[in-house]
Amino acid sequence: METKFDFSGENLFKPIAFREDFNQFARLSETQAWSLFFTASREDSALGFSRAAGRFWTGLLVATVVEAILGVTIFQVF
Repeated sequence: METKFDFSGENLFKPIAFREDFNQFARLSETQAWSLFFTASREDSALGFSRAAGRFWTGLLVATVVEAILGVTIFQVF
């Protein structure tokens, strides 16, 4: 079995977002951004490569914020 992971580099324990070979100013997808968030910047493909996963978490966040704003607005009146 052959592995391409380098166990002896200085980047072994460094978060992926702070490595010099990461991203090179390319745009991140929603799924990559959420993967970096959930893994504390350790892995950018933890949620896979499907756009649906990123859209799900973004939609969930937006729905939570809207629900909180509406809840405060409705229940402050009474």
